[in-house]
Amino acid sequence: MDELVRYIAKSIVDKPDAVQVNQVETDEEITVELRVDPDDMGKVIGKQGRIAKAIRTVVKAATPRDSKPCYVEIIEEDE
Repeated sequence: MDELVRYIAKSIVDKPDAVQVNQVETDEEITVELRVDPDDMGKVIGKQGRIAKAIRTVVKAATPRDSKPCYVEIIEEDE
C-alpha cells in the first residue's frame, strides 16, 4: 500500500522528492503515514479534504477483503 500512496502523492505535489511514506503494521491494522513538504500540504489535503478523502478511498478499495484494514494518515511537519 505504501507504494500506491507514494505514487499518488508524488503525482500531486510540486516537490515529489520531499514525499515520505512509512507503513506501520500492528496486529489489527496497517497505517500508512504520508509526509510532504509544508508548501504541498494544501495540495494533498485539497479543498475541504476532498483529495485526502479520495486517497483514502483508493487505498480502501485496493485493500484485499480478507486482510487487515489499511488507513492513511497525513502527518503535518512542524517547521
